[in-house]
Amino acid sequence: MNHAIETTTLTRRFRTTEAVHDLTLKVPAGSIFALVGPNGAGKTTTLKILMNLIRPTSGSARVLGTDSRRLGVRELQRIGYVSENQDLPDWMTPDELLAYVRPFYPTWDQALCDRLRVELSLDTTTRLSRLSRGTRMKAALLSSLAYRPELLVLDEPFTGLDPLVRDELIRALLELPGEGPFTCLISSHDIDEVERLADWVGFISGGRLMFAEPVATLLARFRLVEVTGDGVAAGTNWPSSWRLQGVAGRTLRFVETRYDDRQTGATVAARYPHASVHVGPLSLREIFVALARHDAAHREEVRS
Repeated sequence: MNHAIETTTLTRRFRTTEAVHDLTLKVPAGSIFALVGPNGAGKTTTLKILMNLIRPTSGSARVLGTDSRRLGVRELQRIGYVSENQDLPDWMTPDELLAYVRPFYPTWDQALCDRLRVELSLDTTTRLSRLSRGTRMKAALLSSLAYRPELLVLDEPFTGLDPLVRDELIRALLELPGEGPFTCLISSHDIDEVERLADWVGFISGGRLMFAEPVATLLARFRLVEVTGDGVAAGTNWPSSWRLQGVAGRTLRFVETRYDDRQTGATVAARYPHASVHVGPLSLREIFVALARHDAAHREEVRS
């Protein structure tokens, strides 16, 4: 499998704080890959390393086959980057911004630019300083899509945007695949939007990558299990793949992170032979919440 991005034991420290720790990650070429995790997990730092905005303390990253520390003009002409905190020339209008950046990109597709400008309902004649955050994000995204980048990196693009603007941005992103080589790496904690876009997902917490896999595989191996019967609260030494949700009356609820119909059923039956069991699917949001809660509880336990 070809990979648009590869990192090997990537680490970044800020004085005594380790924002990214030994991160080894592969983003398949042609995928829409979501890097998710709670605030402060290390997502933005990782993306800044990939874009050569900051240097790693140790480890390495390759972006479109090039060491991230050596990204030059030719490589950057193939990469789009949009961040929630991106600086834009506020004295320009979106039309002026597009006219300014166009000469830097030999692959600029004016027909695509014109089409997306209409589909995004972009106000192109008002100065950026006077536009809403959502409209500014539209302008930044359009300026990065119009030259058909092979790789698009998005850092929290949906934060603070109203649902209509989010929908317009998502539709613009979904139109690009299939019209040429295209990979998208999106960092976000807006799981609902990620679920509409991504076919791969990686979960990062405390600067560590917990897993990275196709969304379909992730959804298949996570299940919510409810066990109802007398004495279900009793017991210790839970299987390591269980993420306990709590006990309500006679019902124990947990998330199985390595669900297998036969094996999980046998494990539950051995523990609770007279209980009834209900197994249900989980959305990506529910999986994220379960993982984030477990991670927060584990960190609190370590601190105490």
